[in-house]
Amino acid sequence: MTPLQTLAATIAARKGADPDTSWTAKLLAKGPEKCAEKFGEEAVEAIIEAVKGDRARLTSEAADVLYHLLVMCAARDVTLADIEAELARRDGTSGLAEKAARG
Repeated sequence: MTPLQTLAATIAARKGADPDTSWTAKLLAKGPEKCAEKFGEEAVEAIIEAVKGDRARLTSEAADVLYHLLVMCAARDVTLADIEAELARRDGTSGLAEKAARG
């Protein structure tokens, strides 16, 4: 299992946990909108570190972004497997062609 798969499994397991004992459960209990807000905050922090050029800080913030992305998706019952399947579907397709097909 990859670290990302392990993280996704942990998030899924915490969906029904006590919000007083789990940060993930606490986020999920606040609903999808709060999870999305937290993801946005973390994404902005990653952007700031990318602009600053601090590799270690960007790495840390990128890990936070991935965690909060998976929590946000879990709040809407989208799994890492769902995301991986979509990536597999797109494999071999030019990013320009894929973007043009969407709109």
